Amino acid sequence: MIKVNLLLVKKKKKQKPVQTFMISTVFITLATVAILAYLMFSFSKRLSEREATVKGNEAKIEELKQRLKDVEDFEKLNTNFEQQKEIIETLGKNKSLPVKILDETSRLLPVGVWLTSMEMKGDSINLGCTAFTNTDVVNYVDNLKNSKLFTDVYLQESVQVQTAGISLYNFRITYKVKR
Repeated sequence: MIKVNLLLVKKKKKQKPVQTFMISTVFITLATVAILAYLMFSFSKRLSEREATVKGNEAKIEELKQRLKDVEDFEKLNTNFEQQKEIIETLGKNKSLPVKILDETSRLLPVGVWLTSMEMKGDSINLGCTAFTNTDVVNYVDNLKNSKLFTDVYLQESVQVQTAGISLYNFRITYKVKR
């Protein structure tokens, strides 16, 4: 069976949706502005913190560069000092060598032989000598060969000459100093 309602029912009037829409729009706008303001403040704070960190790091880099330069300068000075120290030590070791060479050269001279010239270039020594006999020349060369200070003894030449009616031998010897 079908029921039909014939009574008149008053319908409620709908409220205007404009007010609700307007309130929600204002609320959403204010919320969006608040969120954007918060984000802008937050990002600007982070940006300023990062900029401060970058400036601090740049200052540290400059400080470390200066320290690195100081270390390099110190290493250069230390290397220079070591080189000068080695030179001084070498000179100290070698300062007595010429005295030893002259002493050994003259100590080994037999009677009847005398030096006329001596030239030293590095480890090589050239002697110019004069002797009364050829035996004296041979004795001197043998003495130099037996020396612990000299090596590579070589008689370059021996020439017999007459000087004031006396027969003499002029000879040249080369040898090296042992290191």
